[in-house]
Amino acid sequence: MFRSTRTPRSFPVPRSLRVPVLAASALLLLGGATLSTGSATAAGECSPRQFFVAPDGSDRAKGTKDSAWRTIEHARDHIRDEGLNKSSQMRCDIVVNLRAGDYPVGKTVEFDDRDSGARGHQVIYRSYDGPGKARLLGAKPVTGWQEYKDGIYTAKVDNTVYTLFEDGQRATTARYPNRKTETEWAPYLISTIPEPEKEAVRRWLWANPGELDPKWDPEILAKASVVVWSGGSWSWFTDTVPIKNVNLAEGQISLEYQTRYAMMNSRSGSRYFLQDSLLFLDQPGEYYLDKEEGRVYYKPRGDIKDAKILAPTVKTILNVAGASEDRRVQNLTFDGLALQHSDYVEWYRYAWVDEGDSGDVHKYPQYDRQIEMHRNRFGAVTVTNSKDITLTGMRISDTGYHGVYALFANQHLTVEKSLLENIGGDGIKVEGPYPGEGNTSNGHVFTNNYITNYGELVPGDAAGVELLNTGHNLVSHSLIKHSARYGVSLEVRPEVKAEDNYARENTFEYLRIEQAGLDSGDMGAFYTYGVENEEPHPIDNYVRQVVIGDVIPDASMPDSGTRGVHMDAGGCGFSFENIEVGKVTDEKYQSYQCNSVKNANWGEGFDPSKMEYDKIGVKPDFPYASEIAGAGTP
Repeated sequence: MFRSTRTPRSFPVPRSLRVPVLAASALLLLGGATLSTGSATAAGECSPRQFFVAPDGSDRAKGTKDSAWRTIEHARDHIRDEGLNKSSQMRCDIVVNLRAGDYPVGKTVEFDDRDSGARGHQVIYRSYDGPGKARLLGAKPVTGWQEYKDGIYTAKVDNTVYTLFEDGQRATTARYPNRKTETEWAPYLISTIPEPEKEAVRRWLWANPGELDPKWDPEILAKASVVVWSGGSWSWFTDTVPIKNVNLAEGQISLEYQTRYAMMNSRSGSRYFLQDSLLFLDQPGEYYLDKEEGRVYYKPRGDIKDAKILAPTVKTILNVAGASEDRRVQNLTFDGLALQHSDYVEWYRYAWVDEGDSGDVHKYPQYDRQIEMHRNRFGAVTVTNSKDITLTGMRISDTGYHGVYALFANQHLTVEKSLLENIGGDGIKVEGPYPGEGNTSNGHVFTNNYITNYGELVPGDAAGVELLNTGHNLVSHSLIKHSARYGVSLEVRPEVKAEDNYARENTFEYLRIEQAGLDSGDMGAFYTYGVENEEPHPIDNYVRQVVIGDVIPDASMPDSGTRGVHMDAGGCGFSFENIEVGKVTDEKYQSYQCNSVKNANWGEGFDPSKMEYDKIGVKPDFPYASEIAGAGTP
């Protein structure tokens, strides 16, 4: 049912009312996105303005069901040009129906404040034939394959790409040593140093004797890159850095850029592998791109004649961005769309190495070490300067980096009923503002989602849901599965004063986290850092009804152990109630004595009857339930 007016979501609300109001808001929004196929039948109801897009349509058509347009961009531009979403004209929602089929995305689809809904109404882009049926594909087929040698084939590509896909499965960048399986990052080599005084270096890496093949051509190897858990035994972040030059006789590799941490510490060298060279292409499912020649080499898993091999065309499929914090894009809903395939980057390091390195002046320059560098601020869906944006029933898969990335000024972003799978970075990542510079990111609702196999290209620091310096959020009723590191994380920094810290009044409830910590240490499946740094540590973040499965890392991981819950520096001011954790290699719960814990299975007297197991995880109306069943998840 569509009504002539919509009730806007409230913000903020007191703790005693916040969860019910947020839940009610999500239900109102979901109800508003449910289409009525008939005309208005009662006073106060309205019929939405509807348009149609189809893969076999034409942008010269009328945009009706029988005469559909071809592109989502044309539908957007028609609404803009005709002013249909302006306050003077918008009396009900506007719905753009995308018929089932594939929509190639050769250029990021942009939405800005000109595309907002008005007077409380939504502009809705939905998959007309059901969730996941209309697919926006950020890749195109690679054709013209010719046999190279040893089961390897080669073809020309139009643009440089940093990931590749065969029949909907990510290919592995040719690497040494070969990975154990397609869902594990190990095995690794371990760096060393020739002299103790070189322990602090971040651009030199030494291999152990015999690990680098002396028959390799150093000039060819110098075009490859290194993926490294820098920091020695600190398995916290992974860097992907191009090689500058190689001295095979000395076993020394010089890198183009600094890694996050030094390659050695007193306990260990860093785990690493080499990648991105034809020298390493030796097993099915691996590829190498010669960037100078614009030629890709691939060893298919099956017959090359039957394989559909896709190369990404964009890093971001949907970009939703208002012109400024004062001109936000708002009241936009994306309903049931499938977004598949996006690209990665040539090199990656999480954040800047030192405070102030961003070059921007901030009250807390230390936060430069906590936030993505400018070049890496993107996801398959990127959102900034927004209010009341909803992603519902989405299927986001095979991304180069984050699935959904919300940066700085965003309020009331909702991601619900969505499947995020095979994600290069984080599933959902919210980076709020720099501390003390305005509380501009809050009131988000992430509920009823299945987030699985994330951090595929950036295993270090990967989280299913990561929140940085943002508050009044609800993360609930979700299954989060298969990560080298975190399930859920909430972070600020220990230097931040209470009045400048916006990570307040967050609720995490009815969550199931499985297979976290698969390749890292000194972590928790639920993790916080620098959230409450000053006494008396008032309770203002809430965690309840959470089940965490076993948190067991790869045997090569040299760091301290894995935990179910890890409240790192400043991890105070939390209430935990009804929490269950499986097997770990350290403690199920590590924290300072500054949190409230009731009925958790790391303490005495745990009562499992208080666990609401039937409500933990996705809800019965989750639209991609068969994918969960197929994964064998309880």
